[in-house]
Amino acid sequence: MRNPNLYPGRDIAKPGTSNDRPDSALNVGQLNRLARQLLEDCFSQIWVEGEISNLSRPSSGHWYFTLKDANAQIRCAMFRNRNIRIRFQPGDGTKVLVKGVVSLYEARGEYQLIAEDLLPAGEGLLAAQFEMLKQKLQQEGLFDPAHKKPLPENIAHIAVITSATGAAIRDVLTVLHRRAPSTRVTVLPVPVQGDQAAPAIVGAINTANALAASQKQAFDVILLSRGGGSIEDLWAFNDERVARAIYASELPIVSAVGHEVDFTIADFVADVRAPTPSAGAELLSRDQREQLQQLLGWRKRLIASWQRIAQQKQQQLRWQQRRLQHPGQRLRQWTLRLDELDMRLRNTLQRRVREQHQHIRLLQSRLQRHNPAVQLKHLNERFETLRKQLGSANSRLSQARQQRLTAAAQLLNSVSPLNTLQRGYAIVSDTNGEVLRTTTNSKRGDTVRARLAHGQLICTVDSIIEEKS
Repeated sequence: MRNPNLYPGRDIAKPGTSNDRPDSALNVGQLNRLARQLLEDCFSQIWVEGEISNLSRPSSGHWYFTLKDANAQIRCAMFRNRNIRIRFQPGDGTKVLVKGVVSLYEARGEYQLIAEDLLPAGEGLLAAQFEMLKQKLQQEGLFDPAHKKPLPENIAHIAVITSATGAAIRDVLTVLHRRAPSTRVTVLPVPVQGDQAAPAIVGAINTANALAASQKQAFDVILLSRGGGSIEDLWAFNDERVARAIYASELPIVSAVGHEVDFTIADFVADVRAPTPSAGAELLSRDQREQLQQLLGWRKRLIASWQRIAQQKQQQLRWQQRRLQHPGQRLRQWTLRLDELDMRLRNTLQRRVREQHQHIRLLQSRLQRHNPAVQLKHLNERFETLRKQLGSANSRLSQARQQRLTAAAQLLNSVSPLNTLQRGYAIVSDTNGEVLRTTTNSKRGDTVRARLAHGQLICTVDSIIEEKS
């Protein structure tokens, strides 16, 4: 049996037992390992609530932070394979619920909590829900600037959706009365916090659009407003139903919720965000003093324009007066002009007549050159000339050819075999007419033909005499 004074499963004695001797003392590593095992056995899978501080995220991907409350703190570690599952981004000051195992870092003997899961606590949970909805709606395109509608330039009627008894409506009405008292304001009262706030806001947005579409109320814009508060107080403006109603609105919507540092989902979906209700009212109104200054500026520009037009008209009048002349002077000018035109007309007619005469003479000359009788005479003269040239050419050609023929006959006669025959030679051939040049082509008894200068002889070969070369 094991010694009951030893740790279960370990052969190390508990302090204070009979084995408590210097030779059985634990080393530091053994002590820290025993303490770690004891803590992990006793405090596994526990939940701890606290606030994060000193959060660090090294390149390894692990998270290291301190979890604290008003009275104490504990060091925590959350390894990468666990923190990648966390759906929100914790930071310093975030209140969280941590699920994990209490352990001890043996190398330094530091007591710590190994976190396995992490959830936001209190406002942190609402902040996580806010971020999740924000990411969802952003991915769907509800925050897309291309969908946002511009505000009208001249706003005459505003639908204000807010609490009828809150400070926001008083601020809005005060600013509008001061800046633009002529602007109409219709309040659509709704609760701005609590479970009934979100459905009421959605209904008010739909009502304002329906009244504008039916022309029962000529709303130009909707002002969605409430005063500041905690995240729980403003939670109705983080409702998904309100966000989708703002996105579907045909009327442009200005979101003026909370203080300048407060942001809600309604601010991201709305066409324009104002930091406070008063700022929203200023955004939708033009200061009457600015309008007066604008009117004075228009008046000044109008006067300057009229003065400029009057000066231009006076200059035109003086110019026309200088151009205006006495009728007698105009008549003399036109008489001179008429005489000048008459002279130019006469000169032009005379020049045209001369040009026509020259043209007629040119045509007559061309016609004379192309007269058939003249052409025939020229052709006859040309024919006679060519005939004479042809006769002369034929005579010269005949003489040249006769001379060439005589020379050729003489040359042919000089090499003719007939001349050779005249000297007593003969041409011997066989019965086929083949000329015999050697005795090898004949034999005794063959008939041969010998051609003389005058006539032929039919001979029979009697004998053949071979000549040695």
